[in-house]
Amino acid sequence: MVTDPFERLPVAAARGFGVEAEALASRRGLAWLGERDNTHDASVPLLLWFDDSGLSIRQTGRKAMGPVRCDFVEGEARHRRLYGGGKSQAIAKAVGVKERAGLRVADLTAGMGGDAFVLASLGCDVTLVERHPVVAALLADGLRRAAVATKATETASLEAHHDAGLAAIVARLSLEEQDARHWLVNLSDEQRPDVIYLDPMFPERRKSAQVNKAMQIFHQLVGADGDAAELLPLALEKVRYRVVVKRPSYAPWLGEHKPSYALEGKAVRFDVYALRRISSV
Repeated sequence: MVTDPFERLPVAAARGFGVEAEALASRRGLAWLGERDNTHDASVPLLLWFDDSGLSIRQTGRKAMGPVRCDFVEGEARHRRLYGGGKSQAIAKAVGVKERAGLRVADLTAGMGGDAFVLASLGCDVTLVERHPVVAALLADGLRRAAVATKATETASLEAHHDAGLAAIVARLSLEEQDARHWLVNLSDEQRPDVIYLDPMFPERRKSAQVNKAMQIFHQLVGADGDAAELLPLALEKVRYRVVVKRPSYAPWLGEHKPSYALEGKAVRFDVYALRRISSV
């Protein structure tokens, strides 16, 4: 569920980036705090910060964690794209990318888009559905910066060689900023996805000090997806072939609904609810 008061974070910007940031705040109905030299602000615990690296969530204060931003170009996204194991990955097997090229996948709990990006890199057309307005804003900014990066690499041959597939991957990602249930209900038969992917937020079992500091901010912002179990039956009604649910290895089945089978890993597993075999055409 969307967690109050973090649904509507205020927006601030580094010097020289106020025009873009103020436009974003106006477009999304968020408070605009103006340009400043740093994120130090005792009056707000979290804010959206715009600078030369794009949009991010920042804690305020001198010992703040973060930042948290959506990045489809560098970091983990780049590593997984270049060295992630391709179609042998568990997520690829769970979704069924070997069984049919160009699967249409709906990621109904998009979060920061990491798994959606992997699936798009494997040839799937992925719709990211995200209801939290701040997370959706981060996703939109990440997609914007990725599109800009693909154009920039066209003039840099070495970079273009290493990132040859980035433009095609970004083109296979689209964002829907709405509640997944509303999105599913309004789908026509022709729009039904081949596969629906769910990765609902689950309470962290480890002590908070062991969790990635940036993710602590994300968990604070979003909270647990307490209504995720209600989404599964509707997803099964609307999907063509299967629903895949990503769970921590220790977590129970979503809504106590037994899957057709599961792919087990050390930290996570993929519960697969298969309705019918994926056709090759």
